[in-house]
Amino acid sequence: MNILSQQAVQTVDVPKLNAIKTTTVEVPKATPLEIIKATATTVETTPKPKLIAGETTGTYRLEGEVTDLELIKLARMLARRKLRKGSKLTQPDKVHRCLQTLMMDYPHEVFGTLLLDTQHRLIAFEELFRGTIDSASVYPREVVKHALVHNAAAVIFVHNHPSGDPEPSQSDHSITKRLKEALSLVDIRVLDHLVVGHEGYVSFAEKGFL
Repeated sequence: MNILSQQAVQTVDVPKLNAIKTTTVEVPKATPLEIIKATATTVETTPKPKLIAGETTGTYRLEGEVTDLELIKLARMLARRKLRKGSKLTQPDKVHRCLQTLMMDYPHEVFGTLLLDTQHRLIAFEELFRGTIDSASVYPREVVKHALVHNAAAVIFVHNHPSGDPEPSQSDHSITKRLKEALSLVDIRVLDHLVVGHEGYVSFAEKGFL
């Protein structure tokens, strides 16, 4: 005998749930290229300032806003352009300003050379030594070797003072004398030694120190 048939079974009315209507929307598949383009448009970018040549040779104007950092980068870019290989360095004041722009922000002393041919065209501009610029850290033999490798006829020295004060020290005078004597043995002229800093620059040639 079925046991369930002998017992009263209590039933509970369960309300019927309304059917949920769903709508299917077909979305067209996007290609990988379209996805990349769509993503790119959501990224906000700040337009870079444009450097435009002015009406007068050697002048420029900026189009758009520019930050301090961008302005410094542009100045350095122009300085490097003026000191590119083959440039004829016939205007000392412009050369001095370019070198100051490139080297005044170093947190440590850097010694560099500009090697020139017989027509004062730039062969190479390179930084040779870093640290304290004195007779113990700048090696005349290396400077002479560097100049001979590039077949230079003349050289301009440059180094920075991180303090910002470009006034040459006694050590600066001493190393300049040693380098000039070493280069004279191989018939290479020292045209100048420039010391640069935030406060300006000092030219040995202009001061009569050479």
